[in-house]
Amino acid sequence: MKCIINGQIILPTEVVCGKAIVYDEKIEAIVDQASLDLSQYEVIDAEGKWVAPGLVDIHIHGYMGCDTSDGDPDGIRKMSQGLVKNGVTSFCPTTMTVSVEEIEKAFNDAREVKAEGAKNGAKVVGINCEGPFINASKKGAQAAEHIKRPDAEFIKKHADIIKVYTIAPEVDGGLECIADVFADGRVVSSMGHTNATFEEANAGIDAGVRHTTHLFNAQTALMHRNPGVVGAALSDEKVSVELICDTFHVNPGLYKMVHKLKGDKLCIITDCMRAGGMPDGDYTLGGQPVHKEGIQCLMPDGT
Repeated sequence: MKCIINGQIILPTEVVCGKAIVYDEKIEAIVDQASLDLSQYEVIDAEGKWVAPGLVDIHIHGYMGCDTSDGDPDGIRKMSQGLVKNGVTSFCPTTMTVSVEEIEKAFNDAREVKAEGAKNGAKVVGINCEGPFINASKKGAQAAEHIKRPDAEFIKKHADIIKVYTIAPEVDGGLECIADVFADGRVVSSMGHTNATFEEANAGIDAGVRHTTHLFNAQTALMHRNPGVVGAALSDEKVSVELICDTFHVNPGLYKMVHKLKGDKLCIITDCMRAGGMPDGDYTLGGQPVHKEGIQCLMPDGT
C-alpha cells in the first residue's frame, strides 16, 4: 500500500490538511495522518502541495511541438509525457480538418499509443475528431479544402478509437449522420464549427447531439431573438459543453454563468496546439501558419 502525506487535499466540497490518502490501485481511505504507522506504507510526501484528481483534457490537438495530425505516434507519446507534468492523467488527442488519409493515420497512431497504456505519461482515452463534417462559414482555423459531407459510416468504422466527433447539424446530411451515430451508441456527436440557427441546433439535439465543441467559438451566438447554437446548448440539459478558459477565447465574465447553467456538464478544455509549452514564434495548426505570442496563437488574418 502507498500513502500521500503533507498535502492540501482537494475534496468535492473542501480542501483539507493533516490527512493522508491511502491507496493501491484505487483510493482506499482518507484518514488522519497522525493515525498511520508510516513504516507500513510506501510514503509520498506532498510537501504542502495540492493533491487533486488527475485532469482529463478531452480536446487537445498538440503540445511540445507535436500535433495529433502529424502522423507520428512518437509525437503522441511526447504529448503524453509532457501533459502528465501538468497534472493531466488522461486525454483525447484531437484531429483537425485535414485529409481523410491524414485523419486515419492519426487514428492508427492513437490506437498504437493507447494499446501501450500509460507509460510515465497521460493515458490516451481515444480520439476527439474535430471535423471534417463542419460548415465552411464557421471553419475558424480549420482547412476549408478538407471539409466533407457528413458520413456516419466513417465514424462507425473507427468507433473503436473515436470518442467524440464534431459536426455541423445544418449541413446536408448532418441530421441523418447524427441520428445514425446516436443509434449505434458508441460515439458522441458534438455540434461545432456550425452556422445553425436555434431551431437547427435543437433539431440536431433531437437527432442525437449530446455535446458542444468549444462553446461560443465558431458557432452562432446567443441573441435575444436568435438564440443560436449557444442558446440551444445552454438551455438543454442533455447537452454538455466545452469552454476554453484562457481568458481571450471567451470573456472570463461568462465563466460563472456557464457553470451555473451547465454544472457537471461543463468541460473545461485547452484546445492546445503544438505551440503549447514552446517558445514564442511561428508554428502550424492543421497545416496552416500560426504565430504564438504568450498564450495567444493567431493566424495571419487574426483568427
